[in-house]
Amino acid sequence: MNKYVALALFVALSLGGGLVIGMMNTPAEWYAALTKPSFNPPNWVFGPVWTVLYIFIGVAGWRIWSLAGTGASQRVWWVQMALNFAWSPIFFTAQNLGLALMVIVPLLAAIVAFIFMARRVDAVSAWLFAPYAAWVGFATCLNAALFWLN
Repeated sequence: MNKYVALALFVALSLGGGLVIGMMNTPAEWYAALTKPSFNPPNWVFGPVWTVLYIFIGVAGWRIWSLAGTGASQRVWWVQMALNFAWSPIFFTAQNLGLALMVIVPLLAAIVAFIFMARRVDAVSAWLFAPYAAWVGFATCLNAALFWLN
């Protein structure tokens, strides 16, 4: 497969999948009515942040696939992708803050595991996941606070 076609597919999967899931699982009146912690960002922040992160996730997945094939790093990339895509329907559509917390914690662990595994193969891929780890760490705290407050 042409490497640029593969790159486009990885980015389309992560960005496109994230956009579709985001559009299908939007914050509704339920979310607006929740008691929020003081550090809850305004809703408009999430779209631009996730757009950039999904591009980084796709590029990192492609780089690891290009350099290491379907090894352990790539499998962890797929695990984090599945957990990432599972979180929004659980949180927003099912409105289950506790179960969402039980998904986002392993998601953060998978992201960190990917960083440590990827850095041996490709430092760029590891660094592309650093902002993702920071954001999901923040989101984990936010999810926990929302669970606690509500």
